[in-house]
Amino acid sequence: MVTFGALQLGAGLMIWRGFMFESCRWLNPPEVWSVEGEILRVRTSEDSDFWRETHYGFTRHSGHCFGLEVTGDVSAQVFIRANFRELYDQAGLMLRIDESNWVKAGAEFSDGEILLGSVLTAGRSDWATGTVADTSDGLWVRLGICEGVLRVQYSLDGERWPMLRLAPFPVSGRYMIGIYCCTPERAGLEVEFSKFAVSAPLGRDLHDLR
Repeated sequence: MVTFGALQLGAGLMIWRGFMFESCRWLNPPEVWSVEGEILRVRTSEDSDFWRETHYGFTRHSGHCFGLEVTGDVSAQVFIRANFRELYDQAGLMLRIDESNWVKAGAEFSDGEILLGSVLTAGRSDWATGTVADTSDGLWVRLGICEGVLRVQYSLDGERWPMLRLAPFPVSGRYMIGIYCCTPERAGLEVEFSKFAVSAPLGRDLHDLR
């Protein structure tokens, strides 16, 4: 069971539409954003990013994250539309314990293409990427944590969910989970998030593509 505020979610229960975004709070709010029903629209601010040390040598914790604080293992999914076109334009889901322990997963523009991938940070960041996707019709991202195991999936149709990543992740009594978006090289990426849902872990087999 996962708890946030006064609400408890049993396994498999999801709550859709505006309630989820109304319950969220910002980490590094952008200058421009709005919620209309179940849709969150964001225009990213300049130099927004989440990264720690690896390769580049710097630490940034200025990206935009709109999420819920939860206790217990948790799963979330969201549908994303954005015109990714500049280097490192990115959006997806984020799970966070603190500034040194977090993961972000979704779409990112790199090397002239839209790639699906994730950055997992436990003191220092890694970057696992390479799946090329046509996101012109939007992209689904699902992220869950259960007993210290992180699972990331994606979908282009909302029906079939291939796995994007499986990894260990620090166990915590409390997490922040929600959407994120960043533009390290510019400002002005417009992202639309919808159908955001949070639940207890889905408990499905590793190769169950539902």
